[in-house]
Amino acid sequence: MSDAVDLAFDEVEYIPAVAQDASSGAVLMLAYVTPEALERTRETGLAHYYSRSRDALWQKGESSGHVQHVEEIRVDCDGDALLYLIDQEGGACHTGYESCFHRRLDGEVVGEQVFDPDAVYDD
Repeated sequence: MSDAVDLAFDEVEYIPAVAQDASSGAVLMLAYVTPEALERTRETGLAHYYSRSRDALWQKGESSGHVQHVEEIRVDCDGDALLYLIDQEGGACHTGYESCFHRRLDGEVVGEQVFDPDAVYDD
């Protein structure tokens, strides 16, 4: 067993984390984590992230029920990005799509909408 990897939190307050479906390999979303979010993820087995716009820690699926069960966490070679290999319940994107990467650059929708966000979120 190797020593724990040093992460670049001393250089920045948060680092990016890519959520990838552990079975299919599909990239579902990108979010940011702080040391606290990473600690909560490791403690609970559920993905936690840091919202830069709300300046708050959040658990993915906390309000929608579309949680991410983290099977493994990988670290890039520089220690400044994470890969969460996950089992996603429901859709990963708050817009109702299976993946946040559901559009091409020209705007064409190529992903599948798996839930109605208006029925899930109270806004």
